[in-house]
Amino acid sequence: MAVPPGPVNLHDLAPEARETWLEIGFGGGEHLAGQAARNPGVLILGAEPFVNGLGSALRHIAEADLTNVRLHAGDARELMAALPNASLSRVFILFPDPWPKTRHQKRRLLQPDFVRDIARLLSPRGTLRVATDWADYADQCLRVITATPGLTWTAECANDWRNPPPDHISTRYELKRLGDCAPIFLEFTRL
Repeated sequence: MAVPPGPVNLHDLAPEARETWLEIGFGGGEHLAGQAARNPGVLILGAEPFVNGLGSALRHIAEADLTNVRLHAGDARELMAALPNASLSRVFILFPDPWPKTRHQKRRLLQPDFVRDIARLLSPRGTLRVATDWADYADQCLRVITATPGLTWTAECANDWRNPPPDHISTRYELKRLGDCAPIFLEFTRL
């Protein structure tokens, strides 16, 4: 169930998987386990540094008897560095820590170097989904991600970011509505 240390050979982790998805900061694992249950032919990788989140995800995985999930107990950057180029079809970053104080915003996950690494990992036509309920974080995400070569925002109208995508699975954090706006869903494609 764990991702082994060192360079990751995705075929060794799940030889039968037709593609690989990554959820960064999966929190309690509701979305991760839900996507794995709906997509049994996909290898779902998850990275989460907090023990309570890992424990919750393991419970969801066990309850649904999922075999297509591998977890990394630590910073997603460690896992991302071990993955080969163009190896992911989808990346999910749902409701990352907003670091709302201006002096702390440099700690936000979605910074230029981090997004460039995601672009490196996405296969052609692969997608990055980001969701937040903090308006200024959504603005920052749009600035940083659209400035990243190879990534294009897919929205065609306001409902594309106001409404959750059809395959979205809500999380406990999302339902708490702790941010300063309604959830914003941003989807990007790798050219």
